[in-house]
Amino acid sequence: MKKILLPTDFSAASINAIEYAVQLFRNEDCNFYVLNTYEPVALYTSTTYGNDPGLDLEIGELFKKKSKEQVQKVIDEVSAKYRDEHHVFKGISTFNMLSIEVNELVNDYDLDLIIMGTNGASGLKEVFIGSQTMHVIKNAKVPVIGVPQGYSYKQPKDILFTTDYKTNEHHTGMYLLENICNKNISRLIFLNAYDGNSLTSQQVANMESLNAFFKRDAHLTQIVKGMDVLDAMDDFQSRHGIDLLVLVHNKHNFFENLLFKPVVKKVVHHASVPFLILPTQN
Repeated sequence: MKKILLPTDFSAASINAIEYAVQLFRNEDCNFYVLNTYEPVALYTSTTYGNDPGLDLEIGELFKKKSKEQVQKVIDEVSAKYRDEHHVFKGISTFNMLSIEVNELVNDYDLDLIIMGTNGASGLKEVFIGSQTMHVIKNAKVPVIGVPQGYSYKQPKDILFTTDYKTNEHHTGMYLLENICNKNISRLIFLNAYDGNSLTSQQVANMESLNAFFKRDAHLTQIVKGMDVLDAMDDFQSRHGIDLLVLVHNKHNFFENLLFKPVVKKVVHHASVPFLILPTQN
């Protein structure tokens, strides 16, 4: 039984991500937790209502009621559109900031995965529109799938896994990825951007362990010389096309300290296909 968190702000992008989730895991036993968070009421009322505790509480209850109604509406519409006896939905409306609530729910429900929508943006909009997604990705202890706004579900037949081979099959999320590959009879392409230095013995061992782990799936390795990781990804996608991009967020690859820098911003804000980010390994 997979346990999957689906954050929503009721935008088209977040609803699209929920629809992607139920299609990706069609006919699989899943508990879906549809989450809406609303900010502390004081942010909206302190200047207008003079910090009246009673009024703040009343308005807070209105926020909660509205949130619960909208969450249930989303669940009703999605479950009716994609009927699946294997899927169970639970709505969660909470008075909290999204990134904090997500971490609490991951622990409370022992979640396996987070799936959320992303908005394409440019300029100052990137600072605000994508900030929630970026915060979730930065702090998540489980894999996160981001679904670009307007992306129509397509079975993931070609999956590009960008790796520096500093991780192996024991990394959190590898079993999930193998499950996706096996279910969809996907072709998994390992992409390694070669910077001129030979792989270390540990990297070679990791490469061999990943090959063995994905042995029942069609997979191959692409070595790209003289090109950085982002350019290598763009070049491969432009020539071959993919249905899912996989990246590892850990201390040892290009994601380190880059979560609010242009490399990851481009992936989150401008990706044309869904992306799966495997979390930092403790």
